[in-house]
Amino acid sequence: MILRRYRTSDCGEIAKLFYDTVHSVNAADYTEEQLDAWANGKVDLEAWDRSFREHVTVMAVEDRGDAEQIIGFGDMDSAGYLDRLYVHKDHQRQGIASAICDELERTVKAETYVTHASITAKPFFLKRGYRVVKEQQVERRGVLLANFVMEKKICERYSDK
Repeated sequence: MILRRYRTSDCGEIAKLFYDTVHSVNAADYTEEQLDAWANGKVDLEAWDRSFREHVTVMAVEDRGDAEQIIGFGDMDSAGYLDRLYVHKDHQRQGIASAICDELERTVKAETYVTHASITAKPFFLKRGYRVVKEQQVERRGVLLANFVMEKKICERYSDK
């Protein structure tokens, strides 16, 4: 696995990975109606590309000889909001999400990192030192989905003063 920065040419493959991941990995925690509302297969690629370019966006790729396969991605804004984090359904539990988060947290210097974690992702973030601020219901295409506002406060670093 190689970590690298996002390129505009990644956007279509990321959209497919997002759809496939939501509809397989999250299927145990959400209904089919909720999964369809969350990821209906129609991503505004222009808006996503703009967002990925404005954020720090880290790609996890596998070298396939003559091509790369994207196996995960995550993005964080300059304030420390982790917007998206998805790992390919065939590459779960291999440390990819942790590697992406480590790189995002290394790159974006914030006092607090915040994310809106799915039911499925909540245990992952708890293990990373995030705490639940609140559970909420978000509406997507007229359907309610439960998720959790979670945050991770960073201790002040010691200085040599």
